[in-house]
Amino acid sequence: MEPMKIKRVRPGAVLPTRGSAAAAGLDLYACIDSPVTLLPRGLYQIPTGVAVALPGTSTVGLIFARSGLGVRHGVSPSNAVGVIDSDYRGELVVGLCNHSDEPYTLCPGERFAQLVVMPVLLPGLEETGDLGETERGTGGFGSTGK
Repeated sequence: MEPMKIKRVRPGAVLPTRGSAAAAGLDLYACIDSPVTLLPRGLYQIPTGVAVALPGTSTVGLIFARSGLGVRHGVSPSNAVGVIDSDYRGELVVGLCNHSDEPYTLCPGERFAQLVVMPVLLPGLEETGDLGETERGTGGFGSTGK
C-alpha cells in the first residue's frame, strides 16, 4: 500500500502517532492554543492542525474515540464515527461531545481521537424492483432476537 501523505496546516500541529507498533489507529492531537473545557452534553469542533491524502481512492479514513476518553470521561466524536473521503484535502477537524455529567478539560497537544484507514468499496447503483429474498427479509430492529 502506498504511504499516506500528511501536511501540517497550523503552527504547533503534532503529526499523528501510533501508540504501539501494531496499533490500528493513529492518535490525533488537539491543535488548540489554550485548554478547552468541554461542558456536559456540549458539542465542540477540535482542530488537529493536519491534513492528509489517503492512500488511493479505495480507502477511507475513519475517526473514532480514544477508548480512555470515551470510557473514563464520556468524551467521543459527536457523530459516532467521522468519515474522511479519499478526495478530501482539508484540515482534519473532529466533532466532539461530552456525554458525561462532568466537564472535561482538553489541553493543547492532548491525544483526543484516532484515525483508522480502511479499504472501502465504491459500488455503482442499479435500481431494481426486486432485491431477492433472505431468511430475515424486512425484519427490522430486534427481529433476530435478544
